[in-house]
Amino acid sequence: MNTSLFYKFIYFDDFSVTPKYHQLANCIIKAIEEGKLNVGDVLPSINELSYQFEICRDTAEKGYKKLKLQGIIGSVPGKGYFIQNIDINATHRVFLMFNKLSPHKKLIYDSFVKTLGDRITVDFYIYNNDLALFRKLLGNAKTEYNYYVIIPHFIEGEETAHQIINTIDKSKLILLDKIIPGVTGDFSAVYENFEKDIYVALEKALSRLKNYHTIKIIFPANSYYPAEIIKGFISFCTDYAFSHKVVHDIGKEKIGKGEVYINLMDDDLVKVIEMIIKTKWELGKDVGIVSYNETPMKKIILNGITTISTDFEAMGRDAANIIKSGKKANIETAFGLTLRSSI
Repeated sequence: MNTSLFYKFIYFDDFSVTPKYHQLANCIIKAIEEGKLNVGDVLPSINELSYQFEICRDTAEKGYKKLKLQGIIGSVPGKGYFIQNIDINATHRVFLMFNKLSPHKKLIYDSFVKTLGDRITVDFYIYNNDLALFRKLLGNAKTEYNYYVIIPHFIEGEETAHQIINTIDKSKLILLDKIIPGVTGDFSAVYENFEKDIYVALEKALSRLKNYHTIKIIFPANSYYPAEIIKGFISFCTDYAFSHKVVHDIGKEKIGKGEVYINLMDDDLVKVIEMIIKTKWELGKDVGIVSYNETPMKKIILNGITTISTDFEAMGRDAANIIKSGKKANIETAFGLTLRSSI
């Protein structure tokens, strides 16, 4: 086929976090599905692709290799690449958008993509908790997607976010991690129950927490974290007669003996640990720490930091299985406590 026609099928989205070699492979699959590429059509060489789209040779080569492993394209030494198979069973296309990428969000992503498998293409975007960028990325989507999988956390403007989300066909919508009030219709969700989760997790740690008189939660101002976390925290402290406080800036707080600190952000965890070290008090005896979101490092820091955490791998896996089954579902993700020596 004329390579100038082929180039019209290829589009690289610079806003997407999806690697360009994946984008290349996805564009070729889409062109096959639409009947624009057929068995025997010759593809541009790796050098031609690299020159035309100003991408490195490795990117072009990895894109072709991905398709070759799927049996979609073949190659002949000295003659190049060609379409070998167009029987690709109408691949689903997924628009995946996270508020940010962090160690625990990566767990969701990896589990989601692994469970979906190679036959489902994913375009991945990050909007950095910014409502304006969120709106722009959705509006700029140039592909018709079978599913829109979204983690909806915003620093500002969350009260209007439902208006944007409501423009999505609800049969294609899967909300991850959080359900936004005002989103209407019959949609799927895999979510945390933030108010209940912290209450139940702290209840499980009650035997250790009774060694302290005060619990403080570090909840940064202008945070995207749901206010339901504070509600659950206050309910627990009230029901079990703990003195308590919501701290917005740990840098302005004085560490007190007999206090437990709950952190949501790892930056605040570092600050609390530094402050405790300066006091020369013993962690887990004089002062306690409970940290949100399990990470490998928390297993070994200061003989282990107690964590409360959602099963992020299950969240990604459940979302992928909704897509694979084609059936709507609302799944509350399990939330657990890992007790270590920090309380």
